[in-house]
Amino acid sequence: MKLYNTLGREVEEFKPLVDGQVKLYSCGPTVYDYAHIGNLRAYVFDDTLRRTLTVAGYDVKQVMNITDVGHLVSDDDEGEDKLEKGAQREAKTVWEVADFYIKAFLDDISQLNILPPNGYDGPHGPYARATDFIKEQLEMVSILTDRGFAYQTEQAIYFDVSKLGDYGKLTGQKLSDKEVAARSEVVTDANKHHPQDFALWFFKVGRFADHSMSWPSPWGEGFPGWHLECSAIVHATLGEPLDIHTGGVDHIGTHHTNEIAQTEAAFGVELSRFWLHNEHLLADGQKMSKSKGNYITLKDIKDRGYESLALRLLFLQSHYRSQTNFTWEALDGAQAFLKRLQAWADLKHQPSQDRSNEVGQTYKPALDNVKQALMNDLNTAEALGWVSGLVSQAEDYGVGIGAIQDALDELDKILGLELSNREDIDPADKDLIADRQSARERDDWVTADNIRKLLLDKGIELNDTSTGSIWRRV
Repeated sequence: MKLYNTLGREVEEFKPLVDGQVKLYSCGPTVYDYAHIGNLRAYVFDDTLRRTLTVAGYDVKQVMNITDVGHLVSDDDEGEDKLEKGAQREAKTVWEVADFYIKAFLDDISQLNILPPNGYDGPHGPYARATDFIKEQLEMVSILTDRGFAYQTEQAIYFDVSKLGDYGKLTGQKLSDKEVAARSEVVTDANKHHPQDFALWFFKVGRFADHSMSWPSPWGEGFPGWHLECSAIVHATLGEPLDIHTGGVDHIGTHHTNEIAQTEAAFGVELSRFWLHNEHLLADGQKMSKSKGNYITLKDIKDRGYESLALRLLFLQSHYRSQTNFTWEALDGAQAFLKRLQAWADLKHQPSQDRSNEVGQTYKPALDNVKQALMNDLNTAEALGWVSGLVSQAEDYGVGIGAIQDALDELDKILGLELSNREDIDPADKDLIADRQSARERDDWVTADNIRKLLLDKGIELNDTSTGSIWRRV
């Protein structure tokens, strides 16, 4: 299996540290608002990676965090806390905001058929909330302070990036380059040693004097910085080094760079061997984001009559490392493709057609090609090309029930499009199809047309072939 490793900036042969086992950590949502579809693209990518690793024979343990404290409006240390901002917007407590948007996130994930993480089982289920790991985060701050990698000001405890010789290795950018880029930045805490130093622990003073979420610490009442949670969660759950750490490309320069720094400084081990990052989803050529107000939610998609899985399929039609411009026309195409796949899946409920055995024999090599495409850095677009060709053959010649069910089971494991468990139509509707066929055989076209219209009103469309009528849901 080959994957693009951001750390090495090239496609590399993937082999886990322990044969047959993969430790996968995925950066999850900050729950202060609804996830937009750009966010959801990242989680479909994570899910596709996990499914592919599993199909490749690996025992995958995945952990995903939920940020419910500490993420400021800037990904650095500037601005207000996103949870606090959400609470002010909605006149709720930060805890109420977090709980509400966690439920919304889990609903979105379920509708997109994304598997829940399986490497952690905590007080709130399989997702690791930052607020459930305060003790572990404080332990990390203590270690970093004792080892001389952290220092304290009146406002916060900071990680001193100058103490780590290879800080910034994920981006390939030297600290001196960052110094030049940072000269025009406004730094809230004048006592920071370096603009790139990042907060491990904020105190309830100054701009955060009234912060709603805080905990006692040996240094003073406060709350953790955003970057700290992922390192603490990894250490407490999967342990270092990870085989794969995932996230969006916007995480590379700050969040993941800081994760690496604090983990390696605290524990003296590599955080992750592979780093995989998905590209942005664009809207009108710009990054989709809440701050720009150009974002679309899954609810928006569904309110316009699209199936949730059409969005998943749209994401799969482009490579995870390619920027993709979202358009409603593109979603139209994905919805049409999904309908075509669903009609193919429904063939398992149809009478067998001529040459079904011949077509059935093509399934295994086609599925092998699908898997090979995904093993090549998750080339989902190529994989779907093989699926489309397979569907074309089935549409032309029909297919045996056993062969198609096996193929659907395999594809669902890989692509997660929920094709294999589609139910048959009602027996009464099948009787109507049989009655219509009888009417056609006796040239009673009026009755045949009336039955066709009746079935169409019920969402069942008929396609007449030389061996009978094939139905599909519309």
